Amino acid sequence: MGHKQMFQDHTVLITGAGAGIGKVLVQSYAREGACVIAVDRDQQKLEETAAIMEAEGLDVLCYTVDVSKPELIEPMFSDIDEKQGKLDIVINNAGLGIWKHPFDLGLDEWDYVLNTNLRGTFLCTREAAKLMRKYKRGGSIINMSSTRALMSEPNSEAYAASKGGILALTHAMAVSLGKERIRVNAICPGWIETGEYNDLRQVDHDQHPAHRVGRPEDIVKACFYLSDPDNDFVTGTQLVVDGGMTRKMMYEE
Repeated sequence: MGHKQMFQDHTVLITGAGAGIGKVLVQSYAREGACVIAVDRDQQKLEETAAIMEAEGLDVLCYTVDVSKPELIEPMFSDIDEKQGKLDIVINNAGLGIWKHPFDLGLDEWDYVLNTNLRGTFLCTREAAKLMRKYKRGGSIINMSSTRALMSEPNSEAYAASKGGILALTHAMAVSLGKERIRVNAICPGWIETGEYNDLRQVDHDQHPAHRVGRPEDIVKACFYLSDPDNDFVTGTQLVVDGGMTRKMMYEE
């Protein structure tokens, strides 16, 4: 018997799909039978992601959209409605940070981070939920927050504020959309290495209670859990995937 694909007949939209965690999410959901809609502001990276899937005989529908630009979001979902006619899972993964001391952080920089990470997540969630309500199939929305919503290093104010806002937005939307059978959850990744994993030092791994740095596949597994239709009792929550780092007390030795 062949492998039963977990997301056969599901349509999944993933933002920030051109690189890092988003790229691995596209590949993972496509390989599990989903029709994947990949969204990124970088057209070249998006095309590279799609080419990998096409080489495996898997189709990916691509949209070059910067989610900080609200005028692009509604037309994208209108086009999805027309072309797909269904939408089951949305992963709001697009995000960025600007690392500057708060004395030096410009208001335009603050706005760009908040508008991409927080406002973009809200608008994509709202437009997706409108379609899910229309299709009467329910759905799962996953918002990518960060352990930086819970703890900080210096010079991360805009990023931390946006990711903390995502956690609050998640439980608010879960309550508002519950009657539509739309679940809304968040994931807080810790250190997820998207570059050369083998170049990491042993000390990088050893500082984690789990004794290793995270991989994108760790976030994929969390997304699979939260988007599995059988897990329809899980909504409004945040899942921390960080190898235990936010639970580790730090003292100078």
